[in-house]
Amino acid sequence: MKHLLYGALAILLSVGSAGAAGPKAAEPQQVEMSTSKGKIVLELYADKAPQTVKNFLMYVDSRFYDNTIFHRVIPSFMIQGGGFTGDLQRKSATGSAIKNEADNGLKNDRGTIAMARTGDPHSATAQFFINSKNNDFLNFKRKDVQGWGYAVFGRVVKGMQVVDTISQAATGVRGPYRDVPIEPIFILSVRRLK
Repeated sequence: MKHLLYGALAILLSVGSAGAAGPKAAEPQQVEMSTSKGKIVLELYADKAPQTVKNFLMYVDSRFYDNTIFHRVIPSFMIQGGGFTGDLQRKSATGSAIKNEADNGLKNDRGTIAMARTGDPHSATAQFFINSKNNDFLNFKRKDVQGWGYAVFGRVVKGMQVVDTISQAATGVRGPYRDVPIEPIFILSVRRLK
């Protein structure tokens, strides 16, 4: 009887210790962005920005970003893409605007990817930008129009030199748009890696 009691106790302790460790955290989703200047691998943080990552991956999976361009490039600031074709025709977003998740604790530091939007804090759809330097003024401050900031949802884990090359592109004015690369810089495809 004593042996059975010790055996049962040993089983309970082993189950308890296995449960204490908790489930293994899921690895962040990665995507590979192939551009006309090289490849960029991005790690996405669904734990911090679930709706933003879900929205971005919806556009990735539908191949919305294929053959779009980086249409706004400002050196020592950021590179923006995800909304225009090579002849500067605006692509209509297929999804609804999403809630701004900039209050998630992530900062607009060099190498992070964030959602572009209009003056309405909750207007982001398909367009995104990659910070080429730390841009603290884009971070969340408070929940009002001036303070919401821009929602970071991932970061570059490979190919930052490609971001730097794109950020140094010569730009000009094309129609109503400023800071447009003179030689179009294409996003050829964006695909999930794992």
